[in-house]
Order: sequence, then C-alpha cells, then structure tokens
Amino acid sequence: MRYLSWLFGFALFLLALGFAVKNSDTVVVNYYLGYQWQAPMVLVLLVFLIAGVAIGVAASLGFIFRQRREIFFLKREMRARAQAVKSDE
Repeated sequence: MRYLSWLFGFALFLLALGFAVKNSDTVVVNYYLGYQWQAPMVLVLLVFLIAGVAIGVAASLGFIFRQRREIFFLKREMRARAQAVKSDE
C-alpha cells in the first residue's frame, strides 16, 4: 500500500509539473484602482489555491473548536456518571 501511495504521489507530481511547464505564460491580474499583477499563470493559480485553502480552514475552525469543546464536556459528564454509578454499588 505504501508503494501505491508513493506511485500516486509521483504521478500527481508529474502531472503538476507538466501543467506548470505548459502554462508558464505571463498573465495580468487586474485589481481595483488600476493596480495590476503580472506573474506566470502557475504562480497565480498556486497563490489563489493556497488562499482558498486558508480561507476554507479558517472558516471551519470555529466548528471544529465547538465540536472539541462539546466532546470534552460530554466525556467529563460520562466520567462523572460512571463514578456516580460506581459509588452507588
């Protein structure tokens, strides 16, 4: 299974490398107020991919922390109930 994972990772790397080589043309990203950014297409796509991942992770952090806090309280309640049942015996 480890070799299959390495093979898949290598194939994905080759696919990304081929994409980067084929799309090395410079593109212009226009902002408001006349600002522009000129960079290779692959770099622009990589920057926006990383920004999208960061925004997605930041958006889900509140939900994740809320779940962890709820799990903590439920585990504490479960331990308290187990001790109460144990002391009743």
